[in-house]
Amino acid sequence: MIEDIQALRQAARLTPDNENQDEKVWCIAAGNVNLIDDIAYKAIASKHSVKILFREHVILKDKRLNKKFDFIMLYGNSRKINQFKRLCNQRGGAFIQITRHYLTEEPNLMVLVAPEDMIKNLVYVLEKSKVSFAILQESQTTGFIDVDINSNVKLPNFIKSALKPLYNISDVVLSTILISVEKDEDIEKVQSIATSNRIFVIDFKDIVTED
Repeated sequence: MIEDIQALRQAARLTPDNENQDEKVWCIAAGNVNLIDDIAYKAIASKHSVKILFREHVILKDKRLNKKFDFIMLYGNSRKINQFKRLCNQRGGAFIQITRHYLTEEPNLMVLVAPEDMIKNLVYVLEKSKVSFAILQESQTTGFIDVDINSNVKLPNFIKSALKPLYNISDVVLSTILISVEKDEDIEKVQSIATSNRIFVIDFKDIVTED
């Protein structure tokens, strides 16, 4: 009897992991170049269980500063993706994971990546434009992204180099959000508004990969 109870407890501990070990999910990780380099390297080393769908290096030019960040989109085994999530959290990156549940339950999934102030402004503009949407997930960086003084600022290079560490530790928060857009006809509007505000937008239907 005791052996039977122990066997049931062991099965209860193992079953959830066994059921999910073959589940395939998508994820987007965003942060500084060193973090995304490490994630890309680990994804390449895990090529039998994870695919790199794309990677982007972004430079946003403000009046005085260039804000630099990378993000990567992966598809693969949920256990392996969870390892990337832990790495991203430990290193201060932003991370969003999308399961097939979202594909069946939510309309017109889109992912948006940009500094937090730009994302907040986009949400305001979408609401003002009467676009019906819902924010399903959001994640922000807690580590720094790279910031440089751009070429419009006329300073000697040695001064720019001396100032760079100060800008890199400044409060530049990168946000990644997953939204669902209720009406099909609003998708192009969201894409247009995001692009005009220098926000990277991913229309999920364009990148979904079936096994």
